[in-house]
Amino acid sequence: MTTPVPTVWPTLRARDARALIDFLVSAFGFEEVVAYTADDGAIHHAELAWPEGGGVMLGQERDDPDNPWTLPPGSFGAYVVTSAPDAVHKRAAAAGAEILKEPYDTDYGSRDFAARDPEGNLWSFGTYPGHGR
Repeated sequence: MTTPVPTVWPTLRARDARALIDFLVSAFGFEEVVAYTADDGAIHHAELAWPEGGGVMLGQERDDPDNPWTLPPGSFGAYVVTSAPDAVHKRAAAAGAEILKEPYDTDYGSRDFAARDPEGNLWSFGTYPGHGR
C-alpha cells in the first residue's frame, strides 16, 4: 500500500524551534524536510515527516498579531502510529525523552507508550491505525 500525502498537518510552536526539531529527529525518528529561517535566525516554518506517513509543522514562538491561531509552546499533543513502538520507545529513552508511560498493550489491541518532549508537548506512539484501517 502506498502512503498517501499528508492532508492533515498538526502544528505547534516552540520556544527553541531548532532544538525541538533536533530532539524530534533524534529521539522519535521524525525526518526534517524543510526549515525556513527568518533574518533574525528564528525558524518560522518547518516540516517534519513521520517515516510511516504524515508529519508535523512547527515554528518558533513569536509575536504574530495577524495570526491569532497559534498554540503556546508546550501545549501540543499527538498520537503517532508506528509499527514499532518498542523500538521508538527505546530510541526515545536513549535520547533523554521523558517517558510518561512505558510500552503497554491496550484493551483495543494496540501497543503504546507515551513521552514528553523538552518543550512540554505530549507524544503517544502506538500501533492503532484508527478504526477499520
